Amino acid sequence: MASKPLPLGFYERRPDVVARELLGKTLVRRIGGEALEGVVVETEAYFGLEDPASRAYRGMKEYNRVMWGEPGRLFVYNVHKYWMLNVVAHEPDGVGGVLFRAVEPREGIGRMAENRPVSSLRELTSGPGRLSVALGVTRELNGLPVTDPGGPMVVLDAPPVLDLCASHRIGVKEDLPEELRFYVRGNGFVSG
Repeated sequence: MASKPLPLGFYERRPDVVARELLGKTLVRRIGGEALEGVVVETEAYFGLEDPASRAYRGMKEYNRVMWGEPGRLFVYNVHKYWMLNVVAHEPDGVGGVLFRAVEPREGIGRMAENRPVSSLRELTSGPGRLSVALGVTRELNGLPVTDPGGPMVVLDAPPVLDLCASHRIGVKEDLPEELRFYVRGNGFVSG
C-alpha cells in the first residue's frame, strides 16, 4: 500500500469535519487475501443525543454502544435488510459517526460485482446499501478499528478534495438545520 491508514487523531474530531475530510480517501475491504478498494465520494455526519436522525438519538443501546466508544472503529447496523457502514467519529467524551454513502470503485471490481451483480458499474457502490453489499460488509466488522494496517477494513490517506458540495442528509425523517451530507462535485458514483 502506497499510503498509510488515517491515524486515530483523524477521527477524534466533530463528525461533520471527519465526514467532509473523508472525501477522496481510499476505503479498503480485505476479503480472503483480496483488496476491494474505492475512493470515498459521499458521506453523512451523525451526532449524538441532540441529533434526531442519529442512531444515538434515543440513548445508548446494545447495538449502538460503539458510537460512544473509541473513534476510528466501525459501526455496522442494519436498515431494510442492508448493513450500513459507518466509522465512529467524535471529540473526547462525545458521540457520533460518519456513514459511508458511496465510493468510486478502483480495485477488486470483479469481486465487488460477484457480491453485487449489476448491469452498470455506477450501480455497484452508489448508495450505502449497495456499497455494503459490494464490499461484503457484515455485522462481524462492528467495533473493529479502521486504523489497523492489517485489519479487514482500513481507510487510507489521500490528498484532500477541494471541490465538494454539502446538502441535507438523505432519507431522514427529521434533520438538523446544518447540511451534514458531503459529496464530491460531479462524481458519477454519488448516490443522490
